[in-house]
Amino acid sequence: MKTTKSGILLGALLIAGALWAQDGPRGHWTGSIDLPSQALALEIDLDKDATGWIGSFAIPAQNISGLPLEAITFADGKCTFRIKGVPGEPTFSGTLSADGKTLSGQFTQGGEPYPVKLSRTGDPKVEKAAKNPAVAKEFLGTWEGTLDAGQPLRLVLKMTNDENGASAILISLDQGNAEIPVTSIEQKDAKLTLMVKMVGGEYHGEINKDGSELSGTWTQGGMDLPLKLKRKNETPKP
Repeated sequence: MKTTKSGILLGALLIAGALWAQDGPRGHWTGSIDLPSQALALEIDLDKDATGWIGSFAIPAQNISGLPLEAITFADGKCTFRIKGVPGEPTFSGTLSADGKTLSGQFTQGGEPYPVKLSRTGDPKVEKAAKNPAVAKEFLGTWEGTLDAGQPLRLVLKMTNDENGASAILISLDQGNAEIPVTSIEQKDAKLTLMVKMVGGEYHGEINKDGSELSGTWTQGGMDLPLKLKRKNETPKP
């Protein structure tokens, strides 16, 4: 009986490996990227829908998740993708093993290559961007402020409404004008909450009576920092 059970188990493992190989890079992948000072754990989800390949990226140790992937390709055992909206255009290029269990290659960001090896650990769970309800017109437009994070960081917040609801982008002027998409937007009366998964941060602010200033707190990496944003001199759009 032991021999029979072992044979069944081995057969099941071989079947799973064959299905993974046929599935291309579709799945939930975990691994680490070898940086000069440390190994950084990451998680990647790759899947297919009616539009083609989709994916998302996460760095659990930095509370970063749901970063969208773009330009995903897979052909002849080679897989490539790029993390959307991140400065330096971090791009992965790697090879899927014959049994479909590992992806080995490198990330390139700002011209610097970093080795990475990923292991398939299950089915994909791609985080898709949620639609945000439209916000009141008083919150729309361009806002400017400076965050004191040991050194001053000048920030610009741009917020708009369209047929899909509210959307916003945060621009860090002192970090190469990096454009950081705001993941979720919640407005209730005079209060505004922004979640920015790309950097593991969030902002809780309140607009003043004349709509010229947002006063609140930026939270990131366990730190709470005051952040005041002033409206740029422009007329808010409805």
